[in-house]
Amino acid sequence: MKPLALTLGDPAGIGPEIVVKACADPSRTVPVTVIGDPGVLARATASTGVRLPEDVDVVAETRLRPDVRWGEVDARAGAASYAYIRRGVELTLAGETRALVTAPINKEALRLAGIGHPGHTEILAELSGTGDYAMMMANDELRIVLVTVHQSLRSALDALTVERVRDVIRLTHRTLRRSGQTAPRIAVAGLNPHAGENGLFGREDLDVIAPAVRAARAEGIDASGPWPADTVFMRARAGEFDVVVAQYHDQGLIPVKYLGIEHGVNITIGLPFVRTSVDHGTAFDLAGRGVADHTSLLTALRHADALTTPR
Repeated sequence: MKPLALTLGDPAGIGPEIVVKACADPSRTVPVTVIGDPGVLARATASTGVRLPEDVDVVAETRLRPDVRWGEVDARAGAASYAYIRRGVELTLAGETRALVTAPINKEALRLAGIGHPGHTEILAELSGTGDYAMMMANDELRIVLVTVHQSLRSALDALTVERVRDVIRLTHRTLRRSGQTAPRIAVAGLNPHAGENGLFGREDLDVIAPAVRAARAEGIDASGPWPADTVFMRARAGEFDVVVAQYHDQGLIPVKYLGIEHGVNITIGLPFVRTSVDHGTAFDLAGRGVADHTSLLTALRHADALTTPR
């Protein structure tokens, strides 16, 4: 079976350390190809006291100077993290690896390196030529998909359109169908308190979200809503829905991360390949100490394996 491509993330963050730990963890059963700087990997090995197993291949990408320090925002680290992603996309599109798993990157370091995208999702979409994509966050209890992602709340409100909400519902339906669910139940969260109270607290739920849900239902998709966001995630967790479509970043990510960052996984849906990632950031305050928890990365590897294993 072909390996999973695994990128190091920002070399100054905890990415290299959790990559080494995850690869060496006895629970890892999938083949892995690590993409990154061998010098950074050696430094991570020294900080964790863990060696890469012999069955893990390494694709060397960039050669950073040793003065790139743990826990510091650095343009060179940002450029390197982008290079790792680009190489991972190339390998996966070429069929040399069957999925892409990514360690965390730092948005400020990317900006200093001249990378105009705010995060993995947008970078992967550009590198793969994908126009219809979305971010899914998942753990064993809850799955959510975001209509808007890395933008200010004010601009996110302006970005909510009937077409965008409908397209995300469609993409969510298609993704879950491909993963084996024949009729996924999709709950769509409202934007305003109590889903707007019939226009009392804003018209967006009536004028944007409800028409998008109706359009999706007309296509045979089991979508419902808009549901009040303060209860819909609990209902999904209890088994009433298979996934929740959330309108903006924090609306969807807070409930998932509250259930445990170490068990969450970030899945980019709509790409021409499977991509999963950890549900946390670069944790510069922990970098270089060898204490970072690699559980989320193991979860990302497990999801990538499951999504690319023939059923």
